Amino acid sequence: MKLDKKDLLLYAITDRSRLGEMTLYQQVEQALIGGATFIQLREKNLDEESFLKEAVEIKSLCHSYKVPLVINDNVDVALKSGADGVHVGQGDMQANNVREILGKDKIIGVTAKTVEQALLAQERGADYLGVGAVFATSSKADAKEIDHSTFKAICNAVNIPVVAIGGITKENVTELKGYGMDGVAVISAIFAQKDIKSATERLKEKVKATVVK
Repeated sequence: MKLDKKDLLLYAITDRSRLGEMTLYQQVEQALIGGATFIQLREKNLDEESFLKEAVEIKSLCHSYKVPLVINDNVDVALKSGADGVHVGQGDMQANNVREILGKDKIIGVTAKTVEQALLAQERGADYLGVGAVFATSSKADAKEIDHSTFKAICNAVNIPVVAIGGITKENVTELKGYGMDGVAVISAIFAQKDIKSATERLKEKVKATVVK
């Protein structure tokens, strides 16, 4: 599946710690029904076999809604599950090395916090960038906020799509209007909500009003 930047409008990242009474599959389906356009499967503590089984199931679910699925960090699981790609951080494998393993048709996302990192990721073949944290966030303990002027500079510096990430809610997302990004990535704003479908629908409307070129 080749990446269309419209796919990145509302990018939902899973979080097992927020399951409540639902399964991860059920949560993702509610987000998809609500209009999520891209899913990242993020598992930090699951064993490889369980992660792979889950990835195969979630991939089938996402594809039934014609939505891409990428795997967070784990290139092996992305390859074996047939997911649409992988998202890697600055401490993970470089985009060009990931490309050698996954092939030219897979989607590769890279986290960037500076213009230099963004340009290097683009040069090495990244398809999109995840940039943040644009607001304070509790979802990632090591996520430091970046200045909004840096965020705007990254959007202006690269030719590939940019997704804002970190602490984004339906209340603050409109503060990012005019910065030039192509979408937002969220965890809590979708998966920590009681009614995931409705939360996704409401957030999507706000994001549409924010991401206007």
